[in-house]
Amino acid sequence: MKNIGDLFQEETKYTRGKLSGGPLIWNAKPKTYKTYPASPKIKLDNPKLEGGMSLWEAIQTRLSIRNYRNIPLEKKHLSQLLWATQGISREAMDFEFRTAPSAGALYPVETYLVLNNVDGIEQGVYHYDVKNHKLDLLKKGDFRMDVAQAALDQDMAYSANAVFVWTALFERSKWKYKQRAYRYVYLDAGHIAENLALAAVALGLGTCQIGALYDDEVNQLIDIDGEEESILYMSTVGHPQ
Repeated sequence: MKNIGDLFQEETKYTRGKLSGGPLIWNAKPKTYKTYPASPKIKLDNPKLEGGMSLWEAIQTRLSIRNYRNIPLEKKHLSQLLWATQGISREAMDFEFRTAPSAGALYPVETYLVLNNVDGIEQGVYHYDVKNHKLDLLKKGDFRMDVAQAALDQDMAYSANAVFVWTALFERSKWKYKQRAYRYVYLDAGHIAENLALAAVALGLGTCQIGALYDDEVNQLIDIDGEEESILYMSTVGHPQ
């Protein structure tokens, strides 16, 4: 009897002449953007697209940072990081492409944040409104202990200025790729996390990506069902010690 991971790898292989799928049903395509129309909105600064550290220096400098100083993160830097991870970079053919690649340009990954210490923004749980480059306030309050406990009790999630929380709305990818979609969803999350890591270095900040987490606890923190939408990955952001 194979283990579930081995079975998944085997059953989602592409084999020449035996590709899964069929014609796309366009009127069944899931919405590209998740919205919270009743939530208070926080406008973010426009991203700065010129100057700064070179890409090569950022790649060389990047490393995992787990200890952070207790000074606020600037709001403009949070805006820059969000745009770098999933912001709209160009429009073509009435379609909005983003800064990180996504299989089939389906963008199944959603970004939430637990903000602990950001200048000008209250502590709380937020959702990133990609289309409008704004934050949706979901919950006010101090959730440092909640997110740290959900991250396998890792202290860095408590002391970080912000914790990025990436989920997937799986049906966005399954609409086209069926069960193969799960492979692509996790690849998408990895692209996004690397963009965050490099952008943070360019701003003099540090990150540490978190794959070890209690799924149900994170899902509960951001109020998602864990089935149609579920946690994939997290990252801390802060000023390195």
